[in-house]
Amino acid sequence: MKVQDVMTRDVVTVTAEASVQEIVNLLIEHRVSALPVVDADGAVIGIVSEGDLIRRPEIAGERLLTWWASMISSPESRARRYVRTHGQSARTVMSKDVVTVSPSAPVAEVVRLLEKHKIKRTPVVRGGKLVGIVSRSDLLRLLAEALLVAAPGASDGDTAIQEAIERKVKEQAWDTPWLNIFVKDGVVQLSGLVESVEIRRALVVMAREVPGVRAIKVHFARQAGFA
Repeated sequence: MKVQDVMTRDVVTVTAEASVQEIVNLLIEHRVSALPVVDADGAVIGIVSEGDLIRRPEIAGERLLTWWASMISSPESRARRYVRTHGQSARTVMSKDVVTVSPSAPVAEVVRLLEKHKIKRTPVVRGGKLVGIVSRSDLLRLLAEALLVAAPGASDGDTAIQEAIERKVKEQAWDTPWLNIFVKDGVVQLSGLVESVEIRRALVVMAREVPGVRAIKVHFARQAGFA
């Protein structure tokens, strides 16, 4: 699946000259957590999020740096921090290092970018212009659809369920030579010897992912250090 299949296309944006008051009003009105900042050509030049605004003195009061923080930070960085927390326009409070993604990129690339840069959303850009945005909520909707498709009852039978679980197990790098899988009427029975509690839990989760599974019964033998 591509980014263009899950992104939000109707994106609320602001210009660099938008006031902080205008930004706050738009965030509340449209129930979004961030606004891309675009120039006259529609290119993304920054992004303003709730996180950029909640540090302002109107909410948190004046946050003076500790003695140690003032010693290790440069005058320039302290000045930039002051502008970000006291500025009155998008240009002064926005984050300028914006991570973007192409609409033709796979969804897995978005997940990688969000995790790597510790961000909650990324603008989607084609030809240098904003065409959408992908946020964690978009990915959660995709997950909800996937879980609905994989809902119990969608299987062709016990044999199909057993073969599906066996394929999943073989795809993993776990050593499970003594694992037994038996399925009857959609009830999966897992038995045998498993090295660790973590692998046991993973096997149960793995079995639950297979369409048609109604219940799971575990009969793993206990070993030293096994709970």
